[in-house]
Amino acid sequence: MAEVQGIVNELATKLRKRKVEGSRETARLTAELFRTVISQQRVTSAALVEVVRDVGQQLIAANPVELAVGNIVRRVLRIIRDSDLSLEVGGLTLVPQGDDGDIVEEDDKPFMLSDAISQTILHQPSLVAQLESKPNLVRHFEGKADKTPRSWQFKHQIIEGVNDLIEDINTCHEQIADQALELIHQNEVILTLGHSRTVKKFLYAAKEKKRSFQVYVAEGAPKHLGHVLAKELAEKHLQTTVISDSSVFAIISRVNMVIVGVHAVMANGGVIAPVGMNMVALAAKKYAVPFVVVAGTHKLCPLFPNNPEVLLNDMRCPSELLSFGEFSDCMDYSIGSGAPLLNVVNPAFDYVPPELVSLFVTEIGGYHPSYIYRLISDYYSSEDLVLQQKPAS
Repeated sequence: MAEVQGIVNELATKLRKRKVEGSRETARLTAELFRTVISQQRVTSAALVEVVRDVGQQLIAANPVELAVGNIVRRVLRIIRDSDLSLEVGGLTLVPQGDDGDIVEEDDKPFMLSDAISQTILHQPSLVAQLESKPNLVRHFEGKADKTPRSWQFKHQIIEGVNDLIEDINTCHEQIADQALELIHQNEVILTLGHSRTVKKFLYAAKEKKRSFQVYVAEGAPKHLGHVLAKELAEKHLQTTVISDSSVFAIISRVNMVIVGVHAVMANGGVIAPVGMNMVALAAKKYAVPFVVVAGTHKLCPLFPNNPEVLLNDMRCPSELLSFGEFSDCMDYSIGSGAPLLNVVNPAFDYVPPELVSLFVTEIGGYHPSYIYRLISDYYSSEDLVLQQKPAS
């Protein structure tokens, strides 16, 4: 346990010091940490849920702004609950039966309880209710008893689920990029803001398929990461133009589509994105330009923007806007407290409401903002929406 706690503390320190770059890397490291933690724990559902919650709270507290951590914690908890439920029915397989009593093969796959669960909206029905919802089912028990101990099978199934989650995180950029040709057409003009690896690979994929198009990159002040993206696109021989953030409204009438990456996708279909994104979304709405968000499912957050657990913003260092020399000249030393006459506010994020988003492109397909709640019900359990334990009164 000491070794596991050491690994947890190491990742928590990285999160606290902002040494993990990007939500995808954060999600991957978090999932890999839970794989290690689970492999060294007692194999009972209640014990694993408690341990995962405890570790998750430590990681979330280290950097509450990084919502991907909480998303992965909840995904792992869902995997544990689904694995426990699937083993509760033991070797029971449900096979659909026709009116004449013959077994009906449906894509050569039996009906699985997990499929029924995934169709619910954050409320898991009882096992009895699931069975009663399929009247034409015949129960077939396995002829041979499972020789594998239940505890080993339970742990193996959970670790296998976490491995699948890690694989999805690792390949999400490529799977999203595979859909580029469906959205980007010949001779179109694309607008993006700042620097997003998902957007970059999306545009790369369209270029590699011989699509000819032009990209406007809003620079993304104050860090101006759009300059980095523009250089990378130009190196791939994409026709690229850098514009200031304030000129988005002046340019948007020439644009066919806005494609952006975001920090998090909320349960209502709104997004938390780099600062300046709301202005871009408003410009797109004003000129009827599609506003497309590309994001992996690890960025789907089952919380709403008004949830207390959600920190909608992160105030960055003022030095990104003004040098210390400029700022120090505006200090009032006459009152002895060094109170500033000039305040610098440097928020990192914008909130973009769902009505300004046209389409979400994920590794599993494209979805309208109104469908996000269905995706969330597939990935999260209602029991795990609130991870922080309430203090005893």
